[in-house]
Amino acid sequence: MGDELPLLPDYGGPCVSNVMSALLEPGDDPPSWLPEGVADASQVVLLVLDGLGWEQLGDRAALAPTMVSMRGGPILTVVPSTTSTALTSISTGLPPGEHGVIGYRMDIDGDVLNVLRWSVGGRDAREAIPPEKIQPSVPFLGHRPAVVTRAEFRQTGFTQAHLEGVRFCGYRMPSTLVAETARLLRGGEPFVYAYYDGVDKVAHEYGLGACYDAELRAVDRIVGDLIEVLPSDGALVVTSDHGQVDVGDRLVTLPSEVQAHLAGQSGEGRFRWLHARPGHADALAEVARDRFADTGWVVTLEQTLDEHWFGPVVTDAARARLGDVALVAREPVAYVDPDDTGPFELVARHGSLTAAEMRVPLLVHRR
Repeated sequence: MGDELPLLPDYGGPCVSNVMSALLEPGDDPPSWLPEGVADASQVVLLVLDGLGWEQLGDRAALAPTMVSMRGGPILTVVPSTTSTALTSISTGLPPGEHGVIGYRMDIDGDVLNVLRWSVGGRDAREAIPPEKIQPSVPFLGHRPAVVTRAEFRQTGFTQAHLEGVRFCGYRMPSTLVAETARLLRGGEPFVYAYYDGVDKVAHEYGLGACYDAELRAVDRIVGDLIEVLPSDGALVVTSDHGQVDVGDRLVTLPSEVQAHLAGQSGEGRFRWLHARPGHADALAEVARDRFADTGWVVTLEQTLDEHWFGPVVTDAARARLGDVALVAREPVAYVDPDDTGPFELVARHGSLTAAEMRVPLLVHRR
């Protein structure tokens, strides 16, 4: 990846944070980046495929003939390019600096909240850290669409944070995702939001090899099945929250001279926030630049804000959840935090600002 520069979102243009307004409230002049066939469709299904980057799709075009045949192209996701942040931007139509779900693991008054599990130190944090206080914005621009997602997500803190107030339609298997969507369309729903997480799960556990290819084939069949249940004059829109980078065992441990200035960490392996001990922020930035310039971008909090990494507006609450120095992977590596653990070692990862992670599809099929 070499001299690649960080790929920053266009929060005023073709970005996942603007998809919802383009679909639900396009006005008389839909944005030019919205593929043709959506604005005047009688019913619209938005399918979000977690973890399907534009580059990964393009490299495997022969495995996904249905998606490849659809109209559209790449748009950008948000910063960081991670599920919790991007899905909240998709549902609320806001940049991360405004909705406040500004990472996968966020510092909340000294505790690190795992947003997807809504836990602190492995303990349920829904009472101690109410989701509606972390993310108070109304999703879907105040509309209350039917949302087709996994049934087991119904009561999670993250669902409360980014989907509060929707009409929840849970599915158990991919086949029932299609069946539930078809039922809602037959009932006359003008807009259905559907979410599928299989691509991301497979990439994390198995990387971007044979298992990923098999999952992409399966997802392309799901897309084809959804096209079949579209009514006449209906449209299917496919997008994603982020892409992937195959990291494998290329793990970078923070050396002692960095840890000497460190009070803690948040974020994730490819977008690691370093929180400085009092009075050590400048020294932390200097030593981090010295040690990690060959593998990543080392950026101060002030630079991320000046360059609008999280959007032109960052609320005080969102800013308080950020660290002092961002360690953002440019090469296919992950930065280790011993407290950032899961059921298995991640093989493919995301979160950074490389093209492989930031570029996602926005595709349309119109009946």
